[in-house]
Amino acid sequence: MPIEITMPRLSDTMEEGALIKWHVNVGDTVSSGDVLADVETDKATMELQSYDDGTVARLAVDEGQTLPVGALILVLTEEGESVEQAAAAAAAEAAAEAEPPAAAAAATATMAPPTAPPGKAKASPLARKLAEEHGLDLGSIAGTGPGGRIVKRDILAAAGGAAPAVTTAAPAAPVAAAPATPPRLEARTVPVSNMRKTIARRLVESKTTAPHFAVTVAVNMDPLLDVRHQVNATLQSQGVKLSVNDFVVRATAMALLQHPMVNASWTDDGIQLHGTINVGVAVALPQEKGGGLVVPTLRDVHNMSLEQISAQTRQLATKAREQGLTLQEMSDGTFTVSNLGMLGVEHFEAIINPPQAAILAVGAAIEKPVVRDGRIVVGREMTCTLSCDHRVVDGAMAAEFLATLKQLLENPAAMLV
Repeated sequence: MPIEITMPRLSDTMEEGALIKWHVNVGDTVSSGDVLADVETDKATMELQSYDDGTVARLAVDEGQTLPVGALILVLTEEGESVEQAAAAAAAEAAAEAEPPAAAAAATATMAPPTAPPGKAKASPLARKLAEEHGLDLGSIAGTGPGGRIVKRDILAAAGGAAPAVTTAAPAAPVAAAPATPPRLEARTVPVSNMRKTIARRLVESKTTAPHFAVTVAVNMDPLLDVRHQVNATLQSQGVKLSVNDFVVRATAMALLQHPMVNASWTDDGIQLHGTINVGVAVALPQEKGGGLVVPTLRDVHNMSLEQISAQTRQLATKAREQGLTLQEMSDGTFTVSNLGMLGVEHFEAIINPPQAAILAVGAAIEKPVVRDGRIVVGREMTCTLSCDHRVVDGAMAAEFLATLKQLLENPAAMLV
């Protein structure tokens, strides 16, 4: 009998999942532990692994399709069974699931009562779920699916349910071709991914539960940009190119070491000071991946060099945009850096990523008239804005943290050791 693999519950709050990408094709041989597909939950994109050995007989869903937990997504053959047999049985069962319960009742009336003992009845995952919801004993229901398996229609018939009527709209009359018109806006609703829904919920939760306030400081970027140019010229042969954000993350970690109250969270039992510095770096997703922001976590950043920060940030950002991140890669952050300066934004205020107590919004390094040693000259300045949870971080703490951050960014040599 074919082995049916259904949509698993990959998180405690997951009710449905979207199959983002298949890693197998019909006819492929798989073993326990092999990755079958990437599944997007309400929290992250995760790998779906096989727990059985077999050959792929049928891919029951298309990439991008969203299904409830427990829905069939893939069929494997058992030992000694051909792919064609398994695929035919799965297709027959799918057709049986779609039949109205009235037909099932008629078919059931001509069959002998089942003899399968309780717990041994053959039933599809969906049928088992429906039987449980209706409080029905599978051992008392005759199956009309392939091989006597109990399917959806049998449960609905036993429960006395009726399938909704299906109406087919009459074909529209042909319309004469209209002359070409210029492009125009279209009113439509864009579906959002499970992850985008979760991001929206968490942002609302953050703004409505944490009392936000923001403090901004302007940073002289001339020294850092000069040092960055020199370091990148030295490391070019090694394929290393440090970004401004790499220096910001490094300076942030060093500043958090000196101001541990900013590296903290509010809890019902008190303020939790974290024993490590895990900096989340906000990454914007392309629209084809659902849009929005995800925050991969760099762990123990206070023990990382600029090169290590650069390498890990690039690797996680690329994976976030192309494949999706695992829950582990987005968890345990203690502070977040959001940089829109690379897109030309001069100043903005970011929303705190709960349960963290603060987030740093980084603007662009803008060339402008500035005062240096009592003279107006052309210089490059960047704004850094710290959004804080006032339950944990007060104004004085925020100002002290930003003063330390500013000093580090304006004296970048201290970050090279």
